[in-house]
Amino acid sequence: MIHILGGGLAGSEAAWQVSRAGARAVLYEMRPQRATPAHKTTQLAELVCSNSLKSESENSAPWLLKQELRRLDSLLLRIAAQVRVPAGHALTVDREVFAAEVTRAIESAPGIEVRREEVTRLPEDGIVIIATGPLTSDALAQEIARLTGTERLFFYDSISPIVEADSIDMSIAFRASRYGKSLDGSDDYINCPFNKEEYERFLAELLEAQSHTPHIPDDVPYFEACLPIEEIARRGPDTLRFGPMKPVGLTDPRTGRWPYAAVQLRQENLRADSYNLVGFQNYLRYPDQKRVFRLIPGLEKAEFVRYGQIHRNTYINAPAVLLPTLQMRRESRVLFAGQIAGIEGYVESIATGLLAGRNAAALERGAELKPLPAATALGSLCRYVSGADPRHYQPANITFDLLPQLDEAAKKRLKHDKRARHAEVCRRAQEALDEYLAVPAQ
Repeated sequence: MIHILGGGLAGSEAAWQVSRAGARAVLYEMRPQRATPAHKTTQLAELVCSNSLKSESENSAPWLLKQELRRLDSLLLRIAAQVRVPAGHALTVDREVFAAEVTRAIESAPGIEVRREEVTRLPEDGIVIIATGPLTSDALAQEIARLTGTERLFFYDSISPIVEADSIDMSIAFRASRYGKSLDGSDDYINCPFNKEEYERFLAELLEAQSHTPHIPDDVPYFEACLPIEEIARRGPDTLRFGPMKPVGLTDPRTGRWPYAAVQLRQENLRADSYNLVGFQNYLRYPDQKRVFRLIPGLEKAEFVRYGQIHRNTYINAPAVLLPTLQMRRESRVLFAGQIAGIEGYVESIATGLLAGRNAAALERGAELKPLPAATALGSLCRYVSGADPRHYQPANITFDLLPQLDEAAKKRLKHDKRARHAEVCRRAQEALDEYLAVPAQ
């Protein structure tokens, strides 16, 4: 029996892979018996922070990882393609339909039993995949700390607000993708343009706004890729304009020029009745969010479906604990997947869930596990998780920095063509995956 703790992205994909391999799995999900600060439904694979699965631009690192997952028959990537909403070059989904479709698929799959209960101690027999995510309950977090022999590690991040579509003033806001780039040539984002005076007023009010007091210790870091906007603003008056509010590539039809700053809104669902403020994760008090964000041009009368929130993320010191196969070094029947292992990003969580599920099924039938080649995106991600410096471990997204560098001859040949270098890395990754899949499991 394979026990999978957590019904998020990683756990759901792991359960599907176990079923697909002909093995039996019990998938434990504590909701609705026990709620979390961020989840709103009881569905499996609920997307919390965003509804984007990142770039579909060919020969980008996120594209490469998704290509590998498609070749390995990822259930969640297949469903994402079915429920996508317009978002330029990003694979973005209707989060409610996505979760509903994943839940339906998992609950109807052969060999998967879904148990709605909280697990506070690891099952004593069978193979265990821990995929409880960043909001692991306190009781199970203590069990994981005991199991790994290390103290729990925390970082904090936040989620962005969502506004009703019909409350956006489209006489001010305008539709456009940056530099006109989208998969089908459409204008997928709504953009709220600032002039210099409007931006400076917004910045001053943002810096004066009051935050929630979630009792965060002073020495607990934020994850740099998901900083609250008020934290970004404190780093200097132009940091927002060069970050989530950058105006480059967005021509305001009223002026024919790029604005001084801009906020982009991304479609939330297939009905297109709500939009999230891209990169506007924060932990301001709700009344202050309403007041400050209504200073955004075009959002003066915005109605909020959801305000930004802050929540705790929990992850283990994976390089001190895990092998490249995602197994524990000290207890090989236990595997970790998703954000609890220090994986950052939806696609990355799906990827490690897929690998953990495949490896767990192979372990149960007595097969020898073989790590994916480091030249692949998934292999490089697992190599980082298991081989980074444990003294300075930080959660990781997939980037080209994780993949092996090109040899000197290729670097010299492609020295002045970054796109060609990335294309060559992707070509070699797909070739390595071909070779890996061509060798039958032992």
